[in-house]
Amino acid sequence: MKSTQFFVSTLKEAPADAEVVSHKLMMRAGLIKRLGAGIYNYMPMGLRVIRKVEQIIREEMNRAGAVELLMPVVQPAELWQETGRFDKMGPELLRVKDRHERDFIIQPTSEEVITDIARQELRSYRALPKNFYHIQTKFRDERRPRFGVMRGREFTMKDAYSFDRDADAAGRSYQQMYDAYVRIFERLGLTFRAVAADTGAIGGDRSHEFQVIADTGEDAIVYCPDSDYAANMELAEALAPKAPRAGATQPLHKTPTPGKSTCEDVAALLGIPLQRTVKSLVLATDERNDAGDVLKSTVWLLLVRGDHQLNEVKAGKLAGLKHGFRFATVAEIEDHFGCKPGYLGPIGARKPVKVVADRTVAAMSDFVCGANDADFHFTGVNWGRDLPEPDVVADIRNVTEGEPSPDGKGLLAIQRGIEVGHVFFLGSKYSLAMNATYLDEGGKPQLMQMGCYGIGVTRILGAAIEQGHDERGIVWPDAMAPFAVVICPIGYDRSAEVKAAADKLHAELEAGGIDVMLDDRGERPGAMFADWELIGIPHRLVISDRGLKEGRVEYQGRRDAQATALAVGDAVAHLKGVLKR
Repeated sequence: MKSTQFFVSTLKEAPADAEVVSHKLMMRAGLIKRLGAGIYNYMPMGLRVIRKVEQIIREEMNRAGAVELLMPVVQPAELWQETGRFDKMGPELLRVKDRHERDFIIQPTSEEVITDIARQELRSYRALPKNFYHIQTKFRDERRPRFGVMRGREFTMKDAYSFDRDADAAGRSYQQMYDAYVRIFERLGLTFRAVAADTGAIGGDRSHEFQVIADTGEDAIVYCPDSDYAANMELAEALAPKAPRAGATQPLHKTPTPGKSTCEDVAALLGIPLQRTVKSLVLATDERNDAGDVLKSTVWLLLVRGDHQLNEVKAGKLAGLKHGFRFATVAEIEDHFGCKPGYLGPIGARKPVKVVADRTVAAMSDFVCGANDADFHFTGVNWGRDLPEPDVVADIRNVTEGEPSPDGKGLLAIQRGIEVGHVFFLGSKYSLAMNATYLDEGGKPQLMQMGCYGIGVTRILGAAIEQGHDERGIVWPDAMAPFAVVICPIGYDRSAEVKAAADKLHAELEAGGIDVMLDDRGERPGAMFADWELIGIPHRLVISDRGLKEGRVEYQGRRDAQATALAVGDAVAHLKGVLKR
């Protein structure tokens, strides 16, 4: 390919609304152009990267025994009404009506459609197992689309869905997809971790996220350097302290803390470690009738140590909270505690509340908490003596760096990551809702066991850039780069010798199956080099009159600090060798 035949559209500066590195560089390199909020045109350079990612995905999905199909972007609402998701999903689900006022959705995912296919086509145990996948456009009406392709509204995903006779067979299908994902991300040249994860809104009871490691990642990945343990922050278990609770050594005292409503401020005022304080978080659950009217509300008081953070996913799995909760209103708080937020605690509430203590809090003694009186906190608080034991003791907090690993093999570390893939074991969640059954060997209907496996195709581009960039631009892995090699001839439009050598080298590389770009624009060397470094082409050959007189060309890898001189006749072999590594 020659640059005058292609479309190169670089910018010196990123648009003002570009926030993260990947968004800035994708815009500057001309990979994407904004059309609307969270909606982008994928320009020729960006589309080449997408197609390379898709090709690797297809090869590994096919290798794992999955079969490609294509499901529509627009789906009839009745399928989503069968599973209840038409009403349960929030405004991120884009609902539309056709000219006949029939309801449709713009798909964010395809569980319902694939289950409908399965219940019609997979009628016998002989048809199972089966795994279908597609690579398709998705749309989620994000409230605040941002970060370019990292959190857009329209994006491309690979979805796969497995159907099996029983849970054991479904587990094998799950493992096949897990292994395929490992191969995909290894071939893409990305540094990643597979971590145990919460299943979230999609359902199921087994799940792993594939996280691309990047300092700018939104997700916290918890792992043990001394073992294979890895989980996302939502799922990582915080172990209870090994030491038994110490006995009381201080009297209970109501201590003035004027204007100090946070644990940090209270600890500073009292001259104590933050770890001696306990913070109160007030939740509420609602009982509703069939019409959706609230019949009864229950207030919950959750207690975590002052230096810890509540994990809402963990809290949402507790009995009484797993059907949904909300943070209590100020009115509810004042009604139950007789005090404004900031000074709340488990002693002396006006009305009964459900008290849930984190494991760490349950093991504390002589701690400090709110006194349910503005500008006051209790010091020297002890369970059993000053207040009843909590109603529930559970792991409801985020883990912190340096804690013991749940597998007992070391201490936890935390790094940032970007989720680019997710595998779920769904079980019968969708097959039950949609009556997707097969006839077993005895002729009896059985529910299919399902798995769900997603990869964010366009998101991978952003994640790869967040992981691979420098002050000059993008640093693509070889497998993802729009072109593997760029030939930069100095004076292409002025020197017959340079033009002839560049054209010959270009033809030889193309004949050798190498994805090569020849910059024939006649740009100045500095501008030419800057463009291709910004775009991130991994390998560069520079041809000049002076070099040709010496029988040499210059090779430089995108990560190399210096260029290397090569004999003209050795350039093709050298590049083939480099690209095979």
